[in-house]
Amino acid sequence: MPNILIVDDDINILKLVEIHLSQQGYVVLLAKDGMEALKILQKHQCQLAVVDIMMPYLDGYELTKEIRKKYDIPVIMITAKNQLEDKEQGFQAGTDDYLVKPFEPRELAFRIRALLRRYDKQQDDSIIQIGNTMINKKSYMVQIGDRTIILPLKEFELLYFLFTNPMQVLSRNHLIEQVWGVEYEGDERTVDVHIKRLRERFSNLTDDFQIKTVRGVGYLLEARRG
Repeated sequence: MPNILIVDDDINILKLVEIHLSQQGYVVLLAKDGMEALKILQKHQCQLAVVDIMMPYLDGYELTKEIRKKYDIPVIMITAKNQLEDKEQGFQAGTDDYLVKPFEPRELAFRIRALLRRYDKQQDDSIIQIGNTMINKKSYMVQIGDRTIILPLKEFELLYFLFTNPMQVLSRNHLIEQVWGVEYEGDERTVDVHIKRLRERFSNLTDDFQIKTVRGVGYLLEARRG
C-alpha cells in the first residue's frame, strides 16, 4: 500500500489521521513540522503528503513549494482557515487539494484515493521500474529503495532511454540521436563516457540491471530476472 506522509503540529490530529488511514491499509509516516517532513521524504518514498498550513519552522506553503521542487507526489493542504485568499495561496504553492478543519477522516481518505488514482494515470508513461530501481521522467530522479539519486541531465536521459528499451542492442549512433539529438556534432566517445559514469554510479548500489557492451555495435541494458 502507498506511504502517506502526514504533517501537522497538532499531535491529536496526527494520531486521529494515523489510526483512520492505517485501518484503510495505508502506511502512515508522521511529522510535527515541515523540517521533519523533509527529512522523512529524504529517507522514505512517499506517494502522497497531507500538509497543515500553520506550523512552526516551515509552514505548509513553504513545505509544499519544497515538495514540488523535489518530488512528484500529490499534496493535500489542511487548515483551520476557510478564506478564499488562503486557498489561492495554497494552490499557488502547488497543492492539489484543500481540506478545512474540522474535517471527517473519511473525507480525507476519499480525497487521498482520488488523488492517488489521478497520479497513477498521469505517471504510467513517466515512471519505469526494474526491480527496486525506479526512474521518474517528471522529477528526473532515480529511486533505489529509500535512496534518491539525482543525475546530470544527459546521464539521466541516457539511462531512461536504456530502461525503456531493455534487452535491446542499441548502437552508439542511435543513442546519440535519441539522447543528444540528430544535430549533435560530437563523436561517439561521448556515449562511452556517459555509460562509464552510469556504471560507476550504480554498480555498487544495485544489481537490478547491468549495462553491457556489445562489441562493435553499442550497448544493452540487461534487467535482472525474477
